[in-house]
Amino acid sequence: MVRFSGLVRASVLGAGLTFSVMSLMGMSLEGTFALAQAPASATAATRQIGTVRAISGASITLTTDAGQQVAISMADAARILQLAPGSTDLKTAQTITLADIAVGDRVLVTGNAGDDGGTFAASRVILMKSSDIAQKHELEQADWQKRGTGGIVSSIDAGAGVLTVADGTKKIQVNTSSSTKFRRYSGDSVKFEDALPSTLAQIQPGDQLRVRGAKSDDGLSVQAEEVVSGSFKNLAGVITALDVASGTLTLKDLATKKAMTVKITANSSVRALPPQAAAMFAARARGGAGAAGGGRAGAGSGEGAGRGSGGGEGTGGGGRSAGGDLSQMVNRLPAGAVSDLKVGEAVMIVASQSDPGSATVTAVTLLSGVEPILAATPSGTPAMTLSPWNVGGGAPDSGGQ
Repeated sequence: MVRFSGLVRASVLGAGLTFSVMSLMGMSLEGTFALAQAPASATAATRQIGTVRAISGASITLTTDAGQQVAISMADAARILQLAPGSTDLKTAQTITLADIAVGDRVLVTGNAGDDGGTFAASRVILMKSSDIAQKHELEQADWQKRGTGGIVSSIDAGAGVLTVADGTKKIQVNTSSSTKFRRYSGDSVKFEDALPSTLAQIQPGDQLRVRGAKSDDGLSVQAEEVVSGSFKNLAGVITALDVASGTLTLKDLATKKAMTVKITANSSVRALPPQAAAMFAARARGGAGAAGGGRAGAGSGEGAGRGSGGGEGTGGGGRSAGGDLSQMVNRLPAGAVSDLKVGEAVMIVASQSDPGSATVTAVTLLSGVEPILAATPSGTPAMTLSPWNVGGGAPDSGGQ
């Protein structure tokens, strides 16, 4: 998701200097800030971007997106501008004072760095309030819930800009245009906010994809405004080795019969499926008589309102994919830890992989308690998979059916 969190790109266009700031607020928002005119030969002013950690008098402590602590001193003549999330022009910014800055706000500071690198003299501050960012985030989440859909990419017509996505047994046509925004998970990322700017050309068959846009009445086509894609591995099998201290396990994948090393990080989602729910999904995987009713039982099992989305493959009743319902339930379950796992236990995993040829992956989601589901599919390939879109803080986590 170059990273969405704190990327600043500078380019000199004719006689004007333009900074394109990607996600000033650490979210999936973009703004282009038109700065004061400067000669074409001028270099960009030194800048820092990050979150306000503390305020003392005329000094601000900033935590940059690289994790560095920088003491920002505010000159008397320094300009402080507040920009609304989603705004693309500094002409809409409001002039404010130092007293209006609060801990947690996101700022882009231009000026001059001190000799030690830990101090910075600010000539201008562009600020986005944390409360405005939170409100914008909530609106985006609601829109993903209302107009989001997704699944597995089955085919691509690059010339027409059309993707075909499979969501269980349903095929969805995704129509893209020159205005469609593309983002893509990096190989070793497990956070939505770390997705990189992307293009249609980077999407491949087999990728998992979420799309937001206007849907047709039958839900079988969507005019894409935003597309987020990634290449994820779906693994299922038995843990053959476990190192709790290093946060790694070895899994023999049922589909490929290969041993895979799985790294579990602080960002990995580790959950355990209750026995009753596992039995329900096992019945659905077999196409049993309780499939349709089981989906309704799972939705009302007292786990709380879920945010996951049905990007996984699968079969199921009740007009929804079993994989989708499983992914939704996962996000309602209590968070677990590596220490909860044990050798010999069956798990299902969504993982990211920085090197396609590597036998080492990073877990995005790990679900234990799935022995009944895997036993219901003796062919070795599970009839349902998990979706990666229930990780991190990004809006596609809330993309509903």
